[in-house]
Amino acid sequence: MTKKLLILLVFFGSFMLHSQNLVWRTNMTDAIAISNEQNKPMLILFTASGVPDNLQNEIFKTPDFAVWSRDNVILVKLDLSDINASDSDKEQNVRLKNAFGVVELPEVCFASASVRKNKTTFSALGKLAYKPGGAKSWISESNSILHPSESE
Repeated sequence: MTKKLLILLVFFGSFMLHSQNLVWRTNMTDAIAISNEQNKPMLILFTASGVPDNLQNEIFKTPDFAVWSRDNVILVKLDLSDINASDSDKEQNVRLKNAFGVVELPEVCFASASVRKNKTTFSALGKLAYKPGGAKSWISESNSILHPSESE
C-alpha cells in the first residue's frame, strides 16, 4: 500500500512540475489569434541576450506566476537579439518595441490586438518592468493594469 501511494505521489508530483511549464509564443500572428480566440490579453515580454534576468528568475519562474498567467494572459516573448529570427520578424519586433515605447529591457507590455483586412491594430493596456518585491507584488500590479475597474 505504501509503495502504491509513493508511486502515485511521484506521478502527481511530476505532473504538477510539467503543468507549471510556461508556453511562450514567439510568433506574433499566432499569439494574436490565440489571444482573440481565448479572449485574453497578451503579455509581451521584450527582451534580449545580456539583459538582467531578475524578471525571469524572480517572477516568471514561480508557481504563482504560472497559475496567474495561465488564467489571465497569452505569453509572448520577443527576443530582440534572436539570431535565428527572420529579418521580417526582427524588423516587426523592433517596430513593436518602438510602438509600445519600450526603452529598457526587459520590459512587459500588456496589449490586445485585432486584425481587419490584413491590418493589425494593437491596443496597449500598460507596461510593467521588473520591480523588487516578488511575484505576488508583480501580479498585483499586473492585475491593476488588466482590470483597472477592480482596483479602484
